[in-house]
Amino acid sequence: MANAAERLEAIRALPTPAAPVRILNVCGGHERSITEIGLRSLLPGWIKLLPGPGCPVCVCPEEAIYHAIRMALEHPLTLVAFGDMLRVPVNVSKTEPASLAAARAAGADIRPIASPLEVIALARQLAPRPVVFFAAGFETTMAPVAAMLADATLPANLFVLLAGRLTWPAVKYLLDAGDCGFDAMIAPGHVAAVMGANEWRFVAEKHAMPVSVAGFSAESLLTAVYTVLTRTRRQEAALDNAYPKIVKPEGNPQAQKMLMSAFDIEDANWRGIGVIPRSGYRLAQRHAGRDAAARFPLSAGSERRRAGEMPPGCDCAEVLLARKAPDQCRLYGTACTPEHPVGPCMVSDEGACHIWWAAGLRKPLS
Repeated sequence: MANAAERLEAIRALPTPAAPVRILNVCGGHERSITEIGLRSLLPGWIKLLPGPGCPVCVCPEEAIYHAIRMALEHPLTLVAFGDMLRVPVNVSKTEPASLAAARAAGADIRPIASPLEVIALARQLAPRPVVFFAAGFETTMAPVAAMLADATLPANLFVLLAGRLTWPAVKYLLDAGDCGFDAMIAPGHVAAVMGANEWRFVAEKHAMPVSVAGFSAESLLTAVYTVLTRTRRQEAALDNAYPKIVKPEGNPQAQKMLMSAFDIEDANWRGIGVIPRSGYRLAQRHAGRDAAARFPLSAGSERRRAGEMPPGCDCAEVLLARKAPDQCRLYGTACTPEHPVGPCMVSDEGACHIWWAAGLRKPLS
């Protein structure tokens, strides 16, 4: 594989096409690398790199976060979640806690964690007090959760509130919509490491679009960009792998087996986007006893306005669907900043708005 400088030189040597080439980078980790490396400023102006739906915190259903908030407030339990989730706002009245962090300030026992191993250790430490793991994420996060559930020594006081999602159905949703707004795609390397590069073959075979799996280094990303650009020039639709040291065509069969054992797949809601068929994980029947939603029901309450939606004025959904750049959002940098986020895309370090703001990007993509 050529090094990053050689790939960049090869890209710059390509003839300028009649129209810009729009490349969707699905993964939030890719967006972070692209922005931190400054790839957009290094590439020719006719290449447009568009951030997409690959931020699990951003697409986590608003109602799931609300459920976690109320569960922690109404029941004597400890709720744990990945750190980014604590600051994601939901739609409630000004008198109610609007995030897990606000619920913690109001007295709920809510703690950030970094891995399922921390959850297991905490549950053992606090037993018999119930510990609820609010688990949101894509396949790379759900695989360790599945491994946790397979542990025969898992503490009896550990329960799961699941909000897991599969990545490829969101891309299929965008492509099936018709005018998707992009011409080629960079597929997420870490997801492909689990599920296999071949999972993304449908992009080329069913939608006639070049796609390349990439890692997170400048070398891998530029290789993926160069590959899809040359495919686009030749009007070829194919799947390529710019992350071969980590990603195999068939992925990780052991991880896939654990996912299939721990979870069933169902239609699922993506915040601001809607229900995407067969895009969500739910606990398999064998783990029904650990379902926190069933174990800790919520008290009846008044209906919320805008339940499940993005906050008023927030364009996170348009950013996730690659229809707007982050700084084209009406609230970007004014009402919505990382210190005072309105929408979920300004919270997570995989959210495009947060990434752009942290990098000092203020001008819309031309």
